Amino acid sequence: MQKLAVVIVAWRVRDLLDRCLRSLSADLARTEALAQVWVVDNASGDGTAAMVREAHPWVNLLEPGRNLGFVGGNNLVLRRLLEREALPDAVWLLNPDTEVRPGATAALLEAMRRYPRAGLLTPKLLNPDGTLQPSAFRFPGLLQPLFDLGYLPRRFYESRWNGRYPRSLYRRREPQPIDHPLGAAMMARGEALRAVGPLDDGFFMYCEEVDWAWRMRRAGWRSYLVPRAEVVHYGGASSAQVRPLTMLRLWESRARCYRKDRGPVTRALVGWAVRRRFRAWLAETDDPEWQAVYRRILRAWGEEG
Repeated sequence: MQKLAVVIVAWRVRDLLDRCLRSLSADLARTEALAQVWVVDNASGDGTAAMVREAHPWVNLLEPGRNLGFVGGNNLVLRRLLEREALPDAVWLLNPDTEVRPGATAALLEAMRRYPRAGLLTPKLLNPDGTLQPSAFRFPGLLQPLFDLGYLPRRFYESRWNGRYPRSLYRRREPQPIDHPLGAAMMARGEALRAVGPLDDGFFMYCEEVDWAWRMRRAGWRSYLVPRAEVVHYGGASSAQVRPLTMLRLWESRARCYRKDRGPVTRALVGWAVRRRFRAWLAETDDPEWQAVYRRILRAWGEEG
């Protein structure tokens, strides 16, 4: 019997979290895994903790009393697991704005059994209307940031030039090797977690899964898409509530990711493009909140002043 730990970090998404936990509970009942579920409430202030205690007493609830971010919330549990002599066979980091479709957990655990060097797995993600939401990506290089900065045509946004895999990959039955998953529903092997450690605390949110996959790749582990496992992802339910801060977190995390995991030429070229674009946006806005965000992003990418 495989042992599974599920970690869900929540911030102001009480109703979505309730739906997530109900779907997860139903799917866990279909597996033979011995599962423990953890919810970290990042000081939501919307009744999330009370809802979990009342509606889901089977869940281990942690309340750190402040917003630790996606990374800090997950690491709160990951470090507890790493302190144990025996880790679970798998640890599933699941967003609260997801719904687990029947059979998803079993499909992921089966792939973990079949592929002994699989360090990270991702299910096929679906939008609420049932359409595909990409969950597998190539490692970021020179071109990917340029799409978000408006330097490259939007018609190529879903192409390999922006790190996308072909949609046919998601229609296959067998697990498919990929560079890295989206962080919304990624499952890590316990052995791989022990080998590379938890997420990097230097990321508050965004890019932490890219860095984790890179670290696992360097340690000899691989990432896979498991198309038979399906999870609905509403996407951005928490981050949409604080849009300027969300942009700041994204580009600060990208700066850290490129410093850690890309070579000097790629870093220099991407850094030049980022600074050029954000200087222009700074000059165009009179909004003090956005001005402060743009200045912080420029500093993160190496611009003084």
